[in-house]
Amino acid sequence: MSSKKLSSVSIGTFIGMTIALAASIRNVPDVAAAGWPMFLYMAIATFMFALPICLIAGEFGSIFPEKGGPELWVRNTLGDDFGFATSWLLWTILFPGMVVVASALPPLIAVAVNKSSLGTDNMFTLIVILVSFWGMTFLNRCLDMAKITGKWVTWIGIYIPFIIMTLLGIAALIKTGIHPNSILQSMHPEKIIPLGSSGAKSLNYFSPIALIFVGIELSSVYITRLHKASDYPIGVLATLLFMLVLNLINGFMESAIISPSKINLNNIVQPIIVYNQILGLPAWINNIFSILVAIGVCVQLSAWVSGPGKTMLASARDGYISPKLKFWKKDKFGDSPAIMYVQAIVVSIFSCTYLLIPDINRAFLDLVNATNVIYCMVYIFMAIGFIKMRVKEPNLKSDFKVGNSTVAWIIGIVLIVIIIVIMVATFIVGTLFNFIIVAGISAVIIILPFIFCHFKKDSWATEVKALIKEKKN
Repeated sequence: MSSKKLSSVSIGTFIGMTIALAASIRNVPDVAAAGWPMFLYMAIATFMFALPICLIAGEFGSIFPEKGGPELWVRNTLGDDFGFATSWLLWTILFPGMVVVASALPPLIAVAVNKSSLGTDNMFTLIVILVSFWGMTFLNRCLDMAKITGKWVTWIGIYIPFIIMTLLGIAALIKTGIHPNSILQSMHPEKIIPLGSSGAKSLNYFSPIALIFVGIELSSVYITRLHKASDYPIGVLATLLFMLVLNLINGFMESAIISPSKINLNNIVQPIIVYNQILGLPAWINNIFSILVAIGVCVQLSAWVSGPGKTMLASARDGYISPKLKFWKKDKFGDSPAIMYVQAIVVSIFSCTYLLIPDINRAFLDLVNATNVIYCMVYIFMAIGFIKMRVKEPNLKSDFKVGNSTVAWIIGIVLIVIIIVIMVATFIVGTLFNFIIVAGISAVIIILPFIFCHFKKDSWATEVKALIKEKKN
């Protein structure tokens, strides 16, 4: 009885863990760039995208409490091939996704060393991405990075920067009001509805705003540790409201002061520099802020270097990958060296987007959109699997259910419809070249796992088991 009590999690702790899992300061420029429609986009992303994901994940997590997450849920509802496809997608998301995360480092480093012009230099951006990702790959090969970084990094990389940005932004906005040349220009709340050419242009940012909540479904692993399963939706809603308010406050303040021609989407420190100029504060605040956020970004990179690859390691050990690739081999930290090196090579290739597309904002958006499309396929699999589970096995034992069958259908369909809207918004805005980049990356990554399943040999599973047994001996 006491051990159960020790492992339980209060609703306040659950909210904190979920915020640490999903919240990130690097999304604020995307929110700000949308202008007045940010309020509509954030509301849709919060209540019609993130909330259904959390509710579906909550029921799945309660029914299938074993480790595995989306891969396990999809495998148990749609079959092994879709389970492998989910595992593959969760791994390959890091190819464009980690380029997006690592691209936050160049402006941070540039400000930290007082060479801000480097932050918009494509070659410098490429070099920093390559050095940081390969550096984290080698560190994870040699050291137990999860143990070294610990929980304190959440405060350094997320909470403290968010507090600094919010306080400085409020002070700057009180002093200047909405700048006439800013993204918002003036007080026009009617512009919240994206109409006309400017409204259509703001659709560029709907997909990146939805991406703020990507990964939040993983908080469902804590549902079995809550004092009451009924606390889960309350905790999720509180977390989503916190993220909604914090991102809107900071996005609004940045868009009220920075002009649309000067905003840099991968420069998290840009609003801090502007706020400090308005308030007449010392420049060293910019340096300290940059260093704090850079530490947070590096730790996030480190977690992604080792985390998603574990899904492919499990699939390789189940015989979905040829043993010759050695994806099945583990090191002393439980990671696959072969997987880590392959992903580092592919991330390096994706990084070259910054050379192919001179506009650094456009390159950033294309990579964000590709990441979102790939992750949204995982959510579509989850939604279809959820509906199928409710139809075929409505009486499965669960501590948490989202409602009756009608409610379950509505939640699943709402999520699928919003994902379709996100994808359409992603593809209709931008040039043909941008469409080809995003569609090409997404299509190749989504189709490949089904090709692998088609050519999979039954002998692979037997070979892998023999190799694992041989290695143990």
